[in-house]
Amino acid sequence: MHTQKAPPNRVSAGQRGDGPPALHDASLTVQPGEAVAILGPSGSGKSTLLNLIAGLDRPDTGTVTVHGVRVDGLGEAGAALYRRSKIGMVCQFFNLLDDLTVADNVVLPARLAGMARREADRRAAELLENLGIDRHARAYPGRLSGGERQRVAVARALMNRPPLLLADEPTGALATVAGQEVSRLLAELNADGQTIVVVTHDLALARSCTNRTVKIADGRIIEDIGARAVAWETGAAQAAR
Repeated sequence: MHTQKAPPNRVSAGQRGDGPPALHDASLTVQPGEAVAILGPSGSGKSTLLNLIAGLDRPDTGTVTVHGVRVDGLGEAGAALYRRSKIGMVCQFFNLLDDLTVADNVVLPARLAGMARREADRRAAELLENLGIDRHARAYPGRLSGGERQRVAVARALMNRPPLLLADEPTGALATVAGQEVSRLLAELNADGQTIVVVTHDLALARSCTNRTVKIADGRIIEDIGARAVAWETGAAQAAR
């Protein structure tokens, strides 16, 4: 996955009114199997970066390519298909459907992608067992703890075997113990080969479940630690208009 800086253009996105873009002049490459933490305070541009990767935002300049797909050039239908096939997303507040059972929440992405019900049920049961929450398959999300609901969200995100898992503050709404459980889960997934990008302001989370840390401040990349290859570059300070 990479965002490409191609002179004279600069990768920038998320205009803040009359001010500079939320994300400035950056080029990122994530190698398969990496677990990358994007660190920064609120308003630093890290969520804009995640939205660019997910195809929810478009860059004002530059390109975004994920697993061979030019995300910035996709229309609405293409972006939805891209997210179903290439991206698994885990959010801070789970985004589970309370009127569906745990199993039906997990199955949903596969059904939207056209997978046969029997195959989808089998895949969901496997994921729930692997994540240690199969006993809750017929329960409703409201009956589960925060940590359990986040495990359901991870299972749903993995349902279509995405090459890239995005996690936006995955422990932000959890108590300490539950947050540590989710952190261990992400580390285990990465150890099994899953590529992960985690957006967080929690340095402890970054250290426990990722092998590379990129720090952002005021829309600019200020540090990249642990990269397996040179990955980030910063361009001119002047924002694209």
